[in-house]
Amino acid sequence: MSNNLYVTVAEERSGKSAIILGVMQVILKEISRIAFFRPIINDHVFGRVDHDLNLVLKYFKLDIPYEDTHAYTLSQARQLITSGQEEILYENILKKYKQLEAKYDFVLCEGTDFRGKDPGFEFDLNANIATNLGAPVLVVASGRDKSTEEICTHTAITIDTLEEKGVEIAACIINRAPDSFLRDTATNPKCREQFGREFPLYVIPENKALGNPTIDDVKRWLGAEVLYGKPSMLNLVDNYLVAAMQISNFLEYIKEGSLIITPGDRSDIIISSLASRISSAYPNISGILITGGLELSHSVQRLIQGWTGIPVPVLFVESHTFDTVHSVNELYGRIEATDSKRIATALGWFSKYVNVTELTKRVVSQRSTKITPRMFEYSLIEKASQDKQHIVMPEGQGERILGATDIILRRGIANITLLGRVDEIRAKASKLNLNIEGATIIDPTASEYYDDFVLTYFDIRKHKNIVMDVARDRMSDPTYFGTMMVHKDLADGMVSGSVTTTAQTIRPAFEFIKTKPGVSVVSSIFIMCFQSKVLAFGDCAVVPNPDARQLAEIALSSAETAQIYGIEPRVALLSYSTGISGSGEDVDKVLQATDIARQLMRERGLDFPLDGPLQYDAAFDPEVAAFKSPNSSVAGHATVFIFPDLNTGNNTYKAVQRAAHAVAMGPVLQGLNKPVNDLSRGCTVQDIVDTVALTAIQAQVGKKKLASR
Repeated sequence: MSNNLYVTVAEERSGKSAIILGVMQVILKEISRIAFFRPIINDHVFGRVDHDLNLVLKYFKLDIPYEDTHAYTLSQARQLITSGQEEILYENILKKYKQLEAKYDFVLCEGTDFRGKDPGFEFDLNANIATNLGAPVLVVASGRDKSTEEICTHTAITIDTLEEKGVEIAACIINRAPDSFLRDTATNPKCREQFGREFPLYVIPENKALGNPTIDDVKRWLGAEVLYGKPSMLNLVDNYLVAAMQISNFLEYIKEGSLIITPGDRSDIIISSLASRISSAYPNISGILITGGLELSHSVQRLIQGWTGIPVPVLFVESHTFDTVHSVNELYGRIEATDSKRIATALGWFSKYVNVTELTKRVVSQRSTKITPRMFEYSLIEKASQDKQHIVMPEGQGERILGATDIILRRGIANITLLGRVDEIRAKASKLNLNIEGATIIDPTASEYYDDFVLTYFDIRKHKNIVMDVARDRMSDPTYFGTMMVHKDLADGMVSGSVTTTAQTIRPAFEFIKTKPGVSVVSSIFIMCFQSKVLAFGDCAVVPNPDARQLAEIALSSAETAQIYGIEPRVALLSYSTGISGSGEDVDKVLQATDIARQLMRERGLDFPLDGPLQYDAAFDPEVAAFKSPNSSVAGHATVFIFPDLNTGNNTYKAVQRAAHAVAMGPVLQGLNKPVNDLSRGCTVQDIVDTVALTAIQAQVGKKKLASR
């Protein structure tokens, strides 16, 4: 194995950008200091940057100067080779590479795009560069527009030729494979038989969301002007429809994702196209492209401008219709660094069809002891997606909830149920250009479960003297309804709180999900992701002023929760005093809690380092620990920090989050029989995605423990 990898194709439009994203994600889970290098980039217009370099550097936030990430353009490389200066070419490429290798633990290299006129030249160039860098090669073969026999033959020839040139093959991915290939190889694995090699072979099917262009792609490709509908520029274009018929005939040809191409003097087509987008009787078009340099009439402009929320983008070009159609037919989808939906699709699609564990062992030779926030996030998402759980989100009409649902479904993190009015949720998602088709939507009061939930709640709470009308009111509340879904095993967990308080989110769980056996208090932790480590802070969200017994239970619950997420627990119970250096009621409480926690650990058969009281600096910093608490097994190396009260914990986590630029995931509730987690009302879409992943993993662990009893 090596500390580098070279990704290459043998033809253009193989979907290499999506593969690069997936491979980078795989490596970043294991190694934090990674560089990205393209020895040869495309010839580009002055002032522009290479597409894939920009994509990877921006999305993965790699702090590498752009000029260090490439050596030559394709034209420069050709000129050096044809003028007999091939050695200079490879020498300078190696020199650039070595500069990165000296600074980083792993260098991911990407070959050329094969968009030049001589694919044979580019093939040899990539093979020679990989050999000179000593890099194993991940071959990306394209299945686009090929039969099963063509795919197998072309891929085998590519690999044979590379091996003849002395290239080590790390793995092969057949990307953009048609359905016919998947069917054929399911019963007759022709490719694997034909290759007979010892490296992994993966097949990734075609995905229109990755291969199809967006309206924004069309705009950049044609240099078009956006007249209306800028918020919807990420609509996917599935087909082009040149409109020349009368409206009654034209409407019959509209398909899902159609880009309507029509001259500016066809006001009837333009208005009917816009109307079709808000009509449930017709498929959703992606946009309208006005050609011929013909501006819309003043009356039509006035009509459109008075239309509240233009449903699709309207573009304008000077070129004639024939020339425009000819040009857009050459366009294909490109993943931009700002296109979070398409990136999420690419990463989810890669993880679904590639055995990332096997690929990781194949290409990663060393592991970093550091864990970055992005590494931790990727590990969460991978773990959640390996055994998808069903998560219910009561705030189904929230924009951030819908945005997170789109990403969660694209990346295969969990199955989602949204609560709320079905038509309103779908309409809002459509308006926001979000794809939530994979989610289940339930209107609580119209649900088949409603009456049963009412009776169940009444039976559970009748000892509190509630009446049936109150039970009906409770189950009309989406938070109560969602919690009951979890209680009745219709969902594995719930995430809520983007617009409601913590109390509103967790009150139903207290009422009928209840606490785990042996646990007397529900508490929480925040997962704090620093630049090079991941810690757990508890309790910073639920219990205002725990007594010593509660504090001890919070410590043990926090350690067990941290362990679920791959954090090795070393528990520090915090105070303003380290050891016996101080005194007072608050210090005594922590001393007592430490003794109780150790006793509970013995009773429950738990084994991990735990110490207290410790001051934060003594728990966190090895140098301070060596002075203040030299004999502690926790001091200086703590991973789980237990605060004495909510005031201290909440303020500390927020101060650390801001001052250290840490990512705070949570709060993750612990102690309940089934996972229910609360969101901050200021949460971002990514916060919601992370919390759903955390909740899903809790559900996985809970099921395993239940099955083992």
